[in-house]
Amino acid sequence: MPFDPFRAAVAVHGILRDRERVLLMRRAGTGYRDGQLGLPAGHLDGGEDAVAGLVRELREEAGIEADPHRCRLALVLHAAPEHAADFEYLHLFFFVDGWTGEPRIGEPDKCSEMRWADARIRPADLVDYVGVALAAIDRGESLVLHGW
Repeated sequence: MPFDPFRAAVAVHGILRDRERVLLMRRAGTGYRDGQLGLPAGHLDGGEDAVAGLVRELREEAGIEADPHRCRLALVLHAAPEHAADFEYLHLFFFVDGWTGEPRIGEPDKCSEMRWADARIRPADLVDYVGVALAAIDRGESLVLHGW
């Protein structure tokens, strides 16, 4: 019998901090959680490692050049499918401790707002699993199982 390996989607999220603030972006125009706040994030394209994918996404979404040597894995969140046609997801959350450039909206068709927010206060319209991940990071956790 041929082996059919399980596959999951992988997303990378960048946690950019400025003192007690974190960079958030309002999703728009994608059909997925439009109107909600999240971190700069995106899917791995395949053929790239997780840090390279993060650096690429930060360049595309926030117009910055992240230093790959200063991107540290903070948390892995394994999420159950949100609906029947969805995939399981591995969300990789990284602290981004060094970058050049000033964050700006790089994809206006996918983002309607970018802002620095108090890292200690979770906005009510934050994507739920992003809030779960940030709270787990605050508690020093490294793995979250979400939606199971």
